[in-house]
Amino acid sequence: MQRKKMTFEEQIKELKVLSGIYTPYKPDEVRQENISYTGTAKSKHQKKNNIQPGTDEWFKLWFAKPHITGEDPYGKK
Repeated sequence: MQRKKMTFEEQIKELKVLSGIYTPYKPDEVRQENISYTGTAKSKHQKKNNIQPGTDEWFKLWFAKPHITGEDPYGKK
């Protein structure tokens, strides 16, 4: 398999992309959230509902991935 001859600028751009320095595109489905707000809300819910660390309910609250599995970490139906 033969590779196309790349210019110096193309090589630099490819190296930046491969190293993670430069991202040429950002998919729209990537959802960013402020983890400080999320953590504060979860902590308040934990205290309000007396959820003890290490219990199944605690693990569900802190480690659920609702954007992937659709699971609700707060246990609401």
